[in-house]
This record gives sequence, structure tokens and C-alpha cells, in this order.
Amino acid sequence: MSTDTPGIDPLEALRAPRDPACDVFLTGPVFLDIIFTGLDSAPVRGTESWARGMGSSPGGVANMATALARLGLHTSLAAAFGDDHYGEYCWDALEQGEGIDLSMSHTVPGWHSPVTVSMAYEGERTMVSHGHEAPAPAPDAGTGSRAGAAGTGSRAGATGTGSRAGATGTGTSTAAAAPVFPQCPPRARAAIASLAPGRSEPWVATAARDGALVFGDVGWDETGRWDLDALPDLAHCEAFLPNAEEAMRYTRTDCPRAAAHALAERVPLAVVTLGAEGAYAVDGRTGTAAAVPAIEVEALDPTGAGDVFVAGFVTGTLADWPLADRLAFAGLTAALSVQEFGGSLSAPGWAEIAAWWQLIRTCDRQDPAALERYAFLDDLLPATARAWPLRRAVPTIGFRQ
Repeated sequence: MSTDTPGIDPLEALRAPRDPACDVFLTGPVFLDIIFTGLDSAPVRGTESWARGMGSSPGGVANMATALARLGLHTSLAAAFGDDHYGEYCWDALEQGEGIDLSMSHTVPGWHSPVTVSMAYEGERTMVSHGHEAPAPAPDAGTGSRAGAAGTGSRAGATGTGSRAGATGTGTSTAAAAPVFPQCPPRARAAIASLAPGRSEPWVATAARDGALVFGDVGWDETGRWDLDALPDLAHCEAFLPNAEEAMRYTRTDCPRAAAHALAERVPLAVVTLGAEGAYAVDGRTGTAAAVPAIEVEALDPTGAGDVFVAGFVTGTLADWPLADRLAFAGLTAALSVQEFGGSLSAPGWAEIAAWWQLIRTCDRQDPAALERYAFLDDLLPATARAWPLRRAVPTIGFRQ
């Protein structure tokens, strides 16, 4: 995580004493991602391929959680972690490295971490994953702890709240403990829900009822029905963010922009990502539409770019920026992310954004209109920044300090 541009809080002007401590809540599986880059082509059957680069990092829902945290949002993640070295590494990377609140998370004794191996080549990626669904936590199980811990989320041997394995102290889970996730998600400004056909998550309705703006993400519909009515939690969403193909299939249209307008009849805010063409959004309340082209970059690894886009859009929405600025910022953060390897490793922070903005204004033959699209950054960023490019990705696990 970049720390050389400290103190940027995009919500500073909006914060009030009674606001939720959590800006964004999300939940989902955490994977260990192992990423190979610098492959000239796809691996060939019966041969061994050597990659010129490699990295490892927490993946899955950790991609989006990290992206949110690096943009200065107070992020809370509810997830199951494996009772192995991979799980310990992911927990420490998120809690200690990124400052993500894991008080709603827990370790599953005897369960190993899911793993994804991603190979990036020719501007795309191929992934191989392995894992088993985590068993549901026991009703009396504490959250925010590693295996064997009592309390919520700190390190081994510590006393007090937030403990890791073998620790003692306050925060011990008892039968009389207050309800925890998924029965009782934390109060938050926003929540990000992964929508799936035929599946309803009760916490989504609770979060919306408690005032959170719910942003709905979606994946490929394996059923082939592409029926919006089969997404029950869509009714609780403030925004829905499919890609172009998903949006057109769900709306039976042949144009992403027409799909966005059709979706805006179902949700207050429809955002359709268009890949290399940028993004298009429609505010269903006002009828306002905005389109922002993509930033042309040389992509090293697209892993997690969609998650970073959502994080950027959530940041702009919570900061109450104009719709076009939100789209531009989301597209910028996604463009910066694909220039590094790995999902959570590549998520940019304000240091990377500031360095890019400083560089781009000094390049010759820049289109003044294109620069004006990002002029809102002037009010957010310091006057000077470190030189571009910035390198921040840790290449692999296992280094000792």
C-alpha cells in the first residue's frame, strides 16, 4: 500500500460525529492469488513455460476490499479464512498491511484456503482455481479472530480486543454475545453485494434498511436465463454495475447504452462498463446520462480491474461527485491497476493517482478536453507528487523482515 500521499480522505468534508464508523462493508470468499506474468503465449500441453514475473496476494473479495481501503475508505470485510499459512498471510496482508477491519471475519479450523493461479498473456488472463466452500460459522463462534483465538482480531500473545491464535483478553465470544454477521451486518455508508440468480442474502436487505447504499455486482449467469427478476437483492440496490455483455443479455437489447437506460428503470443508478470503450451510466432518478472513454494503457495484467472500477465508483458516489466524475475516476483507477500484476497488489492508492496526474499534464500533445475531464483531481491531490511510475507490489510471500 502506498503511504507517500497520506491523509487523503475523499469523504472528509462530509463526515459527521454520528456517521457510521464503516464506510463500506462487503463479504465474500478470500483466495490466495498466485499470478504469473510475462508469458509470451498460453502454456502448451506437455511443455514447461517460464514466466518473467510472479506475484502473490489475497484475491477474491480481497481485491475490492483492498481497492476501497487504498482510496481512503474505512472498509469492513466479512470472510472465512483458511486455517493454514496461506490464510494467515492473507489475514495479515489485509488487516496489518491495508488497514481493513476484519472484526466480522473468522478462521475456519481445519479448512484450507482457496487458491487461484492466474497466467497473464496477450492482454488477457487464464485462471485455474481450487477450493471448497467454507462451512458456516458455529452460532457461538467468535468473529474477527484467527484459529483458537478469543476475541476480535489482534496478534498472537496479545491481550485485549482483537486477538489471534492463543490469545486471551476481552472480546471473548459467549452465548450471550450480540448478533454478528450475517445476522447483523455493521452499519455502513455503503455495501457491495455480489448478486446471483435465485440467491437472496438477508444481510443485503438489512444493510439497505439501515441506510447503506447497496452497489450490486454480478457475474455470468450460468443458468442462461438472464432474468432480472431472478436477482432478488437487486430491489435493494442503489446501483447496478454489469459489463456490456451482461447488461445486454439481462435487458434483451443489442446496445450497451440502451441496456443502461433499460436497467435505470429497475435501479436508481445503472453503470455499464464497456471495456476498451470506457463506461456509460444513467441516473434513473434524474434521467442524467454520462459517458467516459477508457484511458489507453499497456495492460500487464487485467486481474481485478473490474473490482477496482467498482471501488472507484463507490468512492465518487459516497463523496457526492457528479456522475461523469465518478465514471472518470473509476476508469482511471482501473486503468492504473492493469499496469501492475495481481488483483489486490495492483489496486492504486492516492500516491499513484497523484503521480499519474502530475505526469499526464507534462506530456506533449495532450488533448486539452481530455485533460479537462480529470480537472476535478486538482481539488483532491497535493500540488507535487512522486515521479511516475511507482512500484508497490510485493512479489511473493515468505520474506522475513
